[in-house]
Amino acid sequence: MNPLVSTKPTGRLLMALAAISSLFLTVGCGSSGSGFVKPNPVGFSNSSLSGTYVFSSSGVDAINGSPLVLAGALVADGKGGINSGGTMDVVDPELTPPVLPGQAISGGSYNIGSDGRGSITLTSSAGGFSFTLDVVLTSTSHGLVTEFDGIGTGSGTLDLQTALTGISQLGGPYAFSLAGADSNAAPFATEGAFTLNSSGGISAGTGVEDFNAGGIPYLAESLTGGATLGTGTGPGTITFTTPAFSTLTFDYYPIDATHLKLIETDDTQFLSGDVFTQSSTSITATPLVFTMAGGATVPIVLGGLVTTDPLGNLSNGLEDVNDNGTVSPAQLSFGGTAGSAGIGGRVVVALNGSPVPASSWVIYPFSGPSGSGLLILEADANNITIGAAYAQSATSFAASNYGLNLTGANTNGLGEYEEVDDIAQFDATAATTNNMTGALSENDEGNLPPPSTLSGAYTPDSPATGRGSISVTTPNTFLGGLTLEYYVADSSTVLFMEGDQDQFSTGTFELQTPPSSGNARSHIALARPAFLKPAVRARLAARRKK
Repeated sequence: MNPLVSTKPTGRLLMALAAISSLFLTVGCGSSGSGFVKPNPVGFSNSSLSGTYVFSSSGVDAINGSPLVLAGALVADGKGGINSGGTMDVVDPELTPPVLPGQAISGGSYNIGSDGRGSITLTSSAGGFSFTLDVVLTSTSHGLVTEFDGIGTGSGTLDLQTALTGISQLGGPYAFSLAGADSNAAPFATEGAFTLNSSGGISAGTGVEDFNAGGIPYLAESLTGGATLGTGTGPGTITFTTPAFSTLTFDYYPIDATHLKLIETDDTQFLSGDVFTQSSTSITATPLVFTMAGGATVPIVLGGLVTTDPLGNLSNGLEDVNDNGTVSPAQLSFGGTAGSAGIGGRVVVALNGSPVPASSWVIYPFSGPSGSGLLILEADANNITIGAAYAQSATSFAASNYGLNLTGANTNGLGEYEEVDDIAQFDATAATTNNMTGALSENDEGNLPPPSTLSGAYTPDSPATGRGSISVTTPNTFLGGLTLEYYVADSSTVLFMEGDQDQFSTGTFELQTPPSSGNARSHIALARPAFLKPAVRARLAARRKK
């Protein structure tokens, strides 16, 4: 084990604990910028961040190991300053109170390097509580985010906001995917679909939701509720009511009318995720690439390739699995038989073929400016996994510059697991060796080694299927490197899962296209339930019983 991440500095923890006790809120400067590692110049600068951006991060509190979720809207001036008028939510069951919604952002600063990496400092009106967000921009409208401080760790996105002027703009069909922990701090994941009317209500008979609560499925729950619009940069609210879990309340930050970021604010479950429009509830017959992650008792990540038909039947499936460090020596082949289509295009698929971790999936189609595909939730009691599949339109990625985000867990040498989140930028060349060179920063549940060089090589499968392997050396990280299997969605977007014995993660890397705005790519492939230490689960569960 790397000593940089096996021992947490006591001073930082004491300072962080004092900050939590005082309930102050600041989002502070990180260390990922150009720092000590030579960047790959791409053309980004402080002027690349200008306007109102929706940001998110979902992870864990490094002090106590409990869920920690951030979401909000910040206003960047294009010169390195954060204007007043932004808003943010913070949810952490270890805080008192555990939910701090609608905190006004009074100012701050940011710094973006030429490679798109940088740090954002946001100061709330409460003042004093220090977070750090590191970012790698892939365009002027989209970036990948990692919380980078001793308070906690997490991953998310940064997206330029198109402001909504009325609730009627949200009228139409949506699919959603949420993950985190339940009221007893056990892994929890859910997805579903609904149609909003012009007044923001969920139209009668259009709502359905599926849950996997710690490996116990609750399927095809009828869903009612509705949404209200926020003012300025403040969040709107949306409620989901089902027979199994009563009413759950969320704040949402709209990126635009096609994509909302949700954060639960009722201190019942601790969920966050995405809502996407459904331009159609029909499933498109197409090759797909997918990743999923989760784990009821131990971490599991998987990814692969599969083809679907208009009914939702699956064929030609090939899947890589990392089940708590047991890595499949070869891809597992699988298929699936679809049941009848339901509300929102919902289909339950019975999996078959080689032994795979799940026996059934429930899938929902989604589509919009950020791509199309299927939201996927494990629908059996074998495990709890969640993820997404994207339509595949290419089998190789361009030789260019990319931003990368990784999120998952690793072993800590004590029979427990710690969350790990990485953010990076690299240049991929088309040379014979398929080189990758760049810089990476890692947050191992509050352990913050200095930025690391990233070097390695990628090897596409032959014949080309869009799958390949990546071997990366990152000296200052927990493992000193990454062993990845990747799956090309299109020439600019790639999903991956990690095949290391001591670390279990999924992620994405995305083409950098400065200074153009480009289309925001969904972060949904990184959604995963919170995998908390047993002591944390016991402590939070006991607190609930009081």
